[in-house]
Amino acid sequence: MDDLGDGRKEPRFLVFDCLVLDGRKDLLTKSLDKRLGYFREHIMVPYKDLFARYPDELRYQAFRLEMKEMQVAYGIEMMFREVLPKLKHGNDGLIFTCRNSEYRHGTDQNILKWKPAAENTVDFRLRLRFQTVEADELDRARGIAEPYLDYDGLPAAELWVYMGDSRDGPYTFFNDLYITEEEWETLKDLGDPLPERIVECGMDEQGRWILHRFRDDKGEANHISTVNSVMASIQDSVSESELLDAAKGIKDSWKARASRQR
Repeated sequence: MDDLGDGRKEPRFLVFDCLVLDGRKDLLTKSLDKRLGYFREHIMVPYKDLFARYPDELRYQAFRLEMKEMQVAYGIEMMFREVLPKLKHGNDGLIFTCRNSEYRHGTDQNILKWKPAAENTVDFRLRLRFQTVEADELDRARGIAEPYLDYDGLPAAELWVYMGDSRDGPYTFFNDLYITEEEWETLKDLGDPLPERIVECGMDEQGRWILHRFRDDKGEANHISTVNSVMASIQDSVSESELLDAAKGIKDSWKARASRQR
């Protein structure tokens, strides 16, 4: 959803790869530039021509179609200074994609994804433990004499990871979720059930897990293998300044490779 300003949003379908088109499964074996070139020739060019001739029809479309703009790998400073700040949709990092390799299912060692450490997130299952409190005079006046769970007070929030077909069960406790009193009041005001929901969390500067958002689009939390991978990324994170420092070396390697291919 692109934010156009003045509270207006517009849906866009951004294309950054093309795996199959018109039954052509051999695109998977083509390099990225050829896959995108095929899409541009057979979809984007006629798409633009159509609405150049009939511009009034655009308002009836469910979304706008665009090819995601890509830059050379060493254009890191330009990305941080010009491109990312002007994006009308959210962004959480950079993806360095190999131009010459074919598509690979699953993990592709030719693709590198960079995120700021704070944007390295994990999807957990949230579980809450509410405190048991003793009935006071006001409770007894209302007919409550036994200890009860305090669903209004700040609970202990636990983050659980998915273990798959583990003999100890599909989930195991991973860590605590840090929630302030103010945040708890906001969560209660949502009026939605909170326990057992999938939550996307990241670590703050003090090493505490904090809530980013709910992931109601997911049925399971991240598998422990994914969590371990993200933890390794956090511990071995590359800062923006380090990435900028690497830009010259990337450019030199790019030029050297290009000269050998001539």
